[in-house]
Amino acid sequence: MSSYISASWIFPVSSAPIENGVLGIASDGTITDILRPEEAVIRGISAITTYDGWLVPGLINTHCHLELSHMAGKIAEHSGLPGFVQQVMQHRHASAQEIEQAMLQADEYMYTNGIVATGDISNQLASREVKLNSKIYYHTFVEAMGFNPERASEIIENAVAVKNGFAPLKATIVPHAPYSVSSALFAEINSISGKEGESVSIHNQETMEENEFFMRREGHFLKLYEFLGLDISFFEAQGKSSLQSYLPMMSGLSKTLLVHNTFTNHEDIEFAKKNHQYLYWCLCPNANLYIENRLPDVQLLKDAGLTITLGTDSLASNHQLSILEEMKTLQLRTGISFEELLRWATINGAAFLGIEDRFGSFEPGRKPGVNLIEAVNNQKLTAESQIGRLI
Repeated sequence: MSSYISASWIFPVSSAPIENGVLGIASDGTITDILRPEEAVIRGISAITTYDGWLVPGLINTHCHLELSHMAGKIAEHSGLPGFVQQVMQHRHASAQEIEQAMLQADEYMYTNGIVATGDISNQLASREVKLNSKIYYHTFVEAMGFNPERASEIIENAVAVKNGFAPLKATIVPHAPYSVSSALFAEINSISGKEGESVSIHNQETMEENEFFMRREGHFLKLYEFLGLDISFFEAQGKSSLQSYLPMMSGLSKTLLVHNTFTNHEDIEFAKKNHQYLYWCLCPNANLYIENRLPDVQLLKDAGLTITLGTDSLASNHQLSILEEMKTLQLRTGISFEELLRWATINGAAFLGIEDRFGSFEPGRKPGVNLIEAVNNQKLTAESQIGRLI
């Protein structure tokens, strides 16, 4: 038997918004009905709980670093990516208890703020128990990193051990970033994760320094390698942007999430379209502002017809893990409509993670979670807008 709820607007995502719509929900959270108000009257449905606000499906966070949650407030803002990486390395050490407690709090925060599924970056097994006991669906991306090609076999061996350690949770081995993965390591990753239908991710063009390094072997990344004690004498500049240098080394079969895209331009987009048919583009605007104090050219990405998703990055680079806050930042700074942002925050992320049969939209038979967004105005989010989880 279903219970029924209504709100000022229902946003099914897969179909047009319904003013004063009625949502039927079974006791286990399965959507049974999505009705216009007159349909509810015809069916004689009168016991309806009504809310002031918008009903939306559970949100999808396609890029997070749960294991960095203990670094909240420890990393200086606007330091640029190389400086940010150095600070992360310096603050990475903490007690197992501190790390676990921070992850538990971050997980609970995401859940209460309407997130139902998360694509989470991991370098170790520290987050396994938190994820096993979470109410959130997690797909763990085990990062492999190593710029020296001679270490590729050793690195992939360690990554496989971490991936296997996450069982029975879903986990995939992925490259960290173009500046931290050798061509030999890309090949090793592809042999394991480069299969049709698999989901992989990579940090992409988060800083101008990344493009400068690949084009001319210049910039602050040289100082970062020196700080890390890495010999990169083998590396030769490609004379091309970062994306155009590494994308051909990634499998064209897997669904590939390019994360950040802060310095991606039109030429990069056209190159990507021609070289990979299963690309998703993740925006983490609040982290971009935290690290580089700059946003991607969101209008450029939107106008190019790309499949865009949203992420929060980590508490090392963000003040909160809230997809709604990412949406508010994008609407305030770019004017993208709420409906468009909601697709990025729901069905697109679900499709990337391969869970669109359960999450991402209100459709009969699915259990996507139900959120209420309050303090909205004229089809727009406001600075005061808040999200609450109903189901």
